[in-house]
Amino acid sequence: MSPDHERHDSAGSHLSIKDPEKNVAEAVIRNASISDGMTMAHNPKLEKTWRKIDIVILPVVAMFYLLSFLDRTNLANARVAGLQEDLKMTNYQYSIALTVTFIPYIAIEIPSNLVLKVIQAVGPKLMLPMMLMLWGIVTTLQGLVTTYSGLLACRFFLGLFEGGVFPGFVLYLSFWYPRQQLQRRISAFFSTASLSGAFSGILAYGIIHMDGMGGRPGWAWIFILEGLFTIVFGVSAFFLLPSSPETARFLTMEEKDYVLRQLRDAGATGFEENADAFSWSEVVRALTLPQMWMVAVTFFFDGAQIYGLAYFTPSIIHGLGFSKAAAQLYSVPPFGVAFVAVTIIGAYISDRFGARGFVTMFSGVASTIGFAMFLASTSFHVKWGSLFLTISGAYNAAPALATWSANNASPYTRRAVCIAIGVGFSNMGGILVTWLLGTLSPAPLYREATITLLVFSALIVIITGLNIAYLAAQNKRKAVIRARTSRDEEKPGLGDRSAWFVYSL
Repeated sequence: MSPDHERHDSAGSHLSIKDPEKNVAEAVIRNASISDGMTMAHNPKLEKTWRKIDIVILPVVAMFYLLSFLDRTNLANARVAGLQEDLKMTNYQYSIALTVTFIPYIAIEIPSNLVLKVIQAVGPKLMLPMMLMLWGIVTTLQGLVTTYSGLLACRFFLGLFEGGVFPGFVLYLSFWYPRQQLQRRISAFFSTASLSGAFSGILAYGIIHMDGMGGRPGWAWIFILEGLFTIVFGVSAFFLLPSSPETARFLTMEEKDYVLRQLRDAGATGFEENADAFSWSEVVRALTLPQMWMVAVTFFFDGAQIYGLAYFTPSIIHGLGFSKAAAQLYSVPPFGVAFVAVTIIGAYISDRFGARGFVTMFSGVASTIGFAMFLASTSFHVKWGSLFLTISGAYNAAPALATWSANNASPYTRRAVCIAIGVGFSNMGGILVTWLLGTLSPAPLYREATITLLVFSALIVIITGLNIAYLAAQNKRKAVIRARTSRDEEKPGLGDRSAWFVYSL
């Protein structure tokens, strides 16, 4: 036996005696890449594999993101419940507290996405639950702070530990699902962001009545209770979250072959085993993709809307004349409608027709109408009603943009960078809006912020239209190439620039 404890099977592949799980994974990859002349695409038995994956993965991922958004934005509920007064914070200091969260959040996104798969010893199964536990601890500690500086420290580490969650899960789901099936799954977990907006209002309404218990104010209990639940779920996630289809114990060997074959046929993974290996040249190539930059700029505009509404909706409603408790409750219906819009309508249309860009444009139109209503009306009923359009529009665009970014970049490293940059731009929009709504636009009208977000909504429609036109032109160019040549004649390693890689519109 060789010193490195390896031997060869009949196909010439290395089998590691030390790592039998790796043997299984490599065997699955090898089987999935061998053409046997048979099609598995419409086998009813194997088509049920997607539902099987959904049942195992989506509830865990959805709960992850619900807790992520809940723990990040519950500062808005705590503010209305008395946090700002108790810590003697000005509006300027409140904006600083929000900004401090975004800086490490943005900085960690690309490194986190690259580590997620490249370093196999870490992987999603360990990395994602660990992040969840750590930010749960920080959330809980927010309920114990008594000074503004203590709050700033907590917000910094919250951003550091949460930064890789959204881009990480978009990338993680692309390990499991072909491109044409991806948005329904991304929407399933992202819709919990709007659900958290509704859920946090209900929770906060009940929790603030614990004011004085244990010598802590009501707003402190918002952080403590929600943080403790996050920690508990983080521990359970170590046992619930599988790393990849290759090593998933709940799938049979036939189902693993099927999933990997579908991923390769759809261009979600490379046809060669080393095609998805990390490469700095792929990082550079990602930065040269025009579609990536157009999606990133659109993400910036949409991120400003999402975070503005997530952090300030209770304050906006309170400024319309509602009491602090009523403001918590009246924030529930707009987010509830957004949950339905994102989960059912937007995701179905996007996956059914492959219309990522058109769903984004429609969402931009809805937001434009909503912000125009808020700006032009003097009726508090109309202003409150406008939130149904702005929140639904903003939250419906985000999963479409994330899916669009994941769909139109390949191989793995290129896709990881594109997703992370897009989400990073979204968070840059969040930094801008914390100052627009927190300091620069006086309540209750928020005139300057509303005008800015109205312009952003219109720009979402325009830039998305330009991206659709660019991608359609590229698809026509690729169709001409396919008509003149065969796939075997094409240079390997082109990824999404291959003539056989059709861009999603």
